[in-house]
Amino acid sequence: MINYKRQSSTFVKAMLDFADNNIINSVMTTQSSVLKARRYCEDKGARFTLLREKVYTLLIDRNGAMGAYELLDELKKTEDSAKPATIYRALDFLLEFDLVHRIESSNAFVACHHFGCNHPVQFLICESCGDVQEIQSAGMQATLDKQAETHGFKVKTQTIEAHGICKNCQ
Repeated sequence: MINYKRQSSTFVKAMLDFADNNIINSVMTTQSSVLKARRYCEDKGARFTLLREKVYTLLIDRNGAMGAYELLDELKKTEDSAKPATIYRALDFLLEFDLVHRIESSNAFVACHHFGCNHPVQFLICESCGDVQEIQSAGMQATLDKQAETHGFKVKTQTIEAHGICKNCQ
């Protein structure tokens, strides 16, 4: 005879352990990203203030992009006095130091996890759930640079947004 109660409790414990580990990994990833960003800013002689850290953390913890007013709503949960200018100043700083990227098509922002290097920006944006994945494609950049060169054009920055449906929403 199978003891379903015992198997059920073992399954529940395993699921809770899995969830706890994912939460811990997520917190550790956020903390390490924030620490890395703080060090990066300090190395550049810039102040990574608590407010900038909070905005950056909101973006790190989000799978998709967030608009300025969505960020403001989230920030107001811990900073009652936050105003639109508060968010825009923080975003300007984060953009200047390449800690975030702007999604031009939706005027929203997404955290950059590999800042400090000059890299082309390419996004896969799910139209269903809003998930944003940043990808690297050196081949795409080389092709664009070559085509631009034939027209006497020098590419300074590159942002490519591909809109579609992610694996989870298909």
